[in-house]
Amino acid sequence: MRLYFARLATVFIVLVLSSCATVKEAGRTIGHTTRDVTKAVGHASRDAAKEVGKATKEVVEDIKDGG
Repeated sequence: MRLYFARLATVFIVLVLSSCATVKEAGRTIGHTTRDVTKAVGHASRDAAKEVGKATKEVVEDIKDGG
């Protein structure tokens, strides 16, 4: 059983090393996509918080003015 896993690990390592550029490119794609999605979510959250803040400010001003 150990010999089977050793052979399997060896084949896996050879495949990974032979396709290093492909693995690197896939990692870069995943990383950039994650960065872009995170940035979009952050900007959307920021914009939503600004809108809530503006609406809250308007409500408070209306309450102060008497309705």
